[in-house]
Amino acid sequence: MDELDQSSQSPLFGLTVDQSARGHLLEAAKWAKFLAIVGFVGCGLIVCVGIFMAFNFENLQRRSYSDTPIFPGFGAFVGFAYIIGAVLYFFPCLFLLRFSNKMKAALASDNQEHLTGSFQNLKILYRYKGILTIIALAIYLLAFLFVGLGLLIR
Repeated sequence: MDELDQSSQSPLFGLTVDQSARGHLLEAAKWAKFLAIVGFVGCGLIVCVGIFMAFNFENLQRRSYSDTPIFPGFGAFVGFAYIIGAVLYFFPCLFLLRFSNKMKAALASDNQEHLTGSFQNLKILYRYKGILTIIALAIYLLAFLFVGLGLLIR
């Protein structure tokens, strides 16, 4: 075995989780659970708003602007976009809840598998958010380029 393999197999790379670190991890797990539950409630509310918009957007347009809807069928698109947003937001909440539950179990029982699973869910959470951030930045960049090209062509 080379030096890297040996050092990666030592318990926490020679680090220990002392009482202070345990307290910080436990508090982080509690806040993570709170945020996950609030996130799940938010997902449910976003789905409800999406369903409402899908079925009532055109009625809202009629009341606001005129008797004929300006964008027929746009309500279904808006409702679908809300529901997609809720689905995208659901997964970070799920990974956060899993992190919390496994961290609490690991600290309660000194179980290495739960600790590893907890950190694995935290890694997945940040990877998921990182990928979504890269996608959002790419969309913003494309929008900026198209707007810039549109202004130049004018």
